[in-house]
Amino acid sequence: MQPTTAKPPTSTSALQILLNLINETLSHLLLSSLTVRSFIGRWQVLQSKLTSLSSSISSISDSPHWAENPLLHTLLPNLLSTLQRLKALSDQCTDATYAGGKLLMQSDLDMASTALSNQLHDLDLLLRSGVLHQSNAIVLSHPGPGSGRDDLGFFIRDLFTRLQIGGVEFKKKALESLLHLLEDDEKSASLVAKEGNVAYLIHLLDFHNQPGVREQATCAVSALAAANDESRQVVFEEGGLGPLLRILESGSTALKEKAAIAVEAITADPENAWAVSAYGGVAVLVEACRSGSPATQTHAVGAIRNVANVEDIKMGLGEEGAVPVLLQLLVSGNGVAQEKAASTVAVLASSGEYLRALIVQERGLQRLMHLMQDISSSDTLEHVLRAVISLSSSSDHTARILSSSTIFIIQLGELIKRGNSVLQQLAASLVGSLAISDGNKRAIGSCMGTLVKLMESPKPVGLQESAAQALVSLLTVRSNRKELVRDEKSVMRLVLMLDPKNETVAKTFPVMVVAAILAGGSHSCRKRLLAAGAHPHLQRLSEMEVAGAKRAVQRLAGNRLKTIFSRTWRE
Repeated sequence: MQPTTAKPPTSTSALQILLNLINETLSHLLLSSLTVRSFIGRWQVLQSKLTSLSSSISSISDSPHWAENPLLHTLLPNLLSTLQRLKALSDQCTDATYAGGKLLMQSDLDMASTALSNQLHDLDLLLRSGVLHQSNAIVLSHPGPGSGRDDLGFFIRDLFTRLQIGGVEFKKKALESLLHLLEDDEKSASLVAKEGNVAYLIHLLDFHNQPGVREQATCAVSALAAANDESRQVVFEEGGLGPLLRILESGSTALKEKAAIAVEAITADPENAWAVSAYGGVAVLVEACRSGSPATQTHAVGAIRNVANVEDIKMGLGEEGAVPVLLQLLVSGNGVAQEKAASTVAVLASSGEYLRALIVQERGLQRLMHLMQDISSSDTLEHVLRAVISLSSSSDHTARILSSSTIFIIQLGELIKRGNSVLQQLAASLVGSLAISDGNKRAIGSCMGTLVKLMESPKPVGLQESAAQALVSLLTVRSNRKELVRDEKSVMRLVLMLDPKNETVAKTFPVMVVAAILAGGSHSCRKRLLAAGAHPHLQRLSEMEVAGAKRAVQRLAGNRLKTIFSRTWRE
């Protein structure tokens, strides 16, 4: 008969043996801590901790699936080691006349007490997570597509338990699973923010943590901040902005990019944007725009755009040298960075003389004008035009630079003809406000028909007025007046707008334009307006006391009378 070979103990039986040893050692310590004769105060504190530990160990034993959790393979051996150390110390302290080194014993007891406190914390965290009450907790796998909210919630709690209790490898695996979850299902971010310990995740961003762990944690925090409003707000409320700014300041290139994404997302909420200044983040963002990678620059300038709307931060941006950095991005940044930089410059340009002066001093006006020749993005063009409009009113010098640039004026004319409604309005407002030379007015005369059409558009608000003012400016040139009245469609549009029954446009605008046409005294212009039926409408508007209508109808009618009298005299 063959002798049977004893099988090695299974993982479960090994854990059970450990647990038995812990219970045995713990029972001894609970008794001995009552009979110690030296360092009684310290042992009273330890006795309280040992009592709590006894309750935790009992709860673990009662959990149906405690032996399946891999964290206990690390926790229990460490705990047994601490208890055995305490047992040796308790044996030395039973003698009231302890003759050893008292300072050394105090230090040993304090170190053992601290270790026991940390292990109690970990056990409590493990028990509160509920992972010991569900089977297969050992498998850290992503719940399938059909998994319910409860299964996903358990997975997240289990994941964060491993993150907080385990060593470096456990933390890395937990973070890897968290990243997969956030990448595969953006909707899960809200549940992670609710069920997970985001504060601990943010704690892992500190530079004293293991680099691999910190990198994964940064990616996870960045994904949470960028996922949705709910998870972004949790990241902010748990203090994520400060550590993210520190990473943006002195992290690796990859970490800076992730941090910049998160900071831009957090500051997108105006309620959060103010905190950048509190953390000293303005200088950090400016430097990230100056020297960061293209990806970092793109998101850092986005964060600057967000905080630029905070009144208290605007001056700080000027003082920290943001203006030249933003203007450089207009030239060297990628398309998205250009748009964000242009948007920020537009905000700063509308924020007072100090910032406008900084922009002009750095030749910002010329850069904006040059940028208009190279970009095709309508959004970026809109921001550029808004910045130019703000700068144009800052001084006569800037207005002269704009007015004297034939290329710029021609671009405005092209935008009026081919831009979207917002660009058309902005371009028209510049044409109407700048002191453009007659030669340049003639150069963009072809946009007058479009301006007449724009006068019929009720949206966006202000478009009709901008179009009318631009037309009035262009019609100071005789050739433009003649060109417009030769355009039968435009003349008919104007006359229809004069009709009191037409309520789509305020009557002061077509009256302004007609008055500008008649101001030159051209017989052919009056003749065409009369032929199109402008007189009765103007007469009615005059009776309604519409501003400018009385003067316009006098010019139109006065010429008719003069013609009649002249013809009679010749006959």
